[in-house]
Amino acid sequence: MTPASFGLVLIGVLLNAGAQLLIKAGTNALGTLVSPDGPVQTVFRIVFQPYILGGLLSYVVSVAVWIVVLSRVPVSVAYPMLSIGYVVNAVLGYLLFREELGVLKIVGILVIILGVILVARPTSAAVVQ
Repeated sequence: MTPASFGLVLIGVLLNAGAQLLIKAGTNALGTLVSPDGPVQTVFRIVFQPYILGGLLSYVVSVAVWIVVLSRVPVSVAYPMLSIGYVVNAVLGYLLFREELGVLKIVGILVIILGVILVARPTSAAVVQ
């Protein structure tokens, strides 16, 4: 994978992770999602919440970037790279939302990082068919 392709993968992953964090911030800002005014008001509250709108926009841009990524990188390499988002969201969830980040989660994050490194490495001459 070229540095430019890896950069695009990283941008796509970070946009996707950012979308999750923005939507979480939006749900935190909304509080309870059930509106006493009924389901239509609840939908309007959700749809027009600024953080949620930002999260949805981030998703749209991440899909556009991902289309470019898939035109350059084999899906068997690109798709596992999405797991970088798990790492980003776990760490930022801890820092921004005070979510728990215990020993088992940290070990899991390290396993994910190792897996991404292994998947991103150039393949050897031997090909499994």
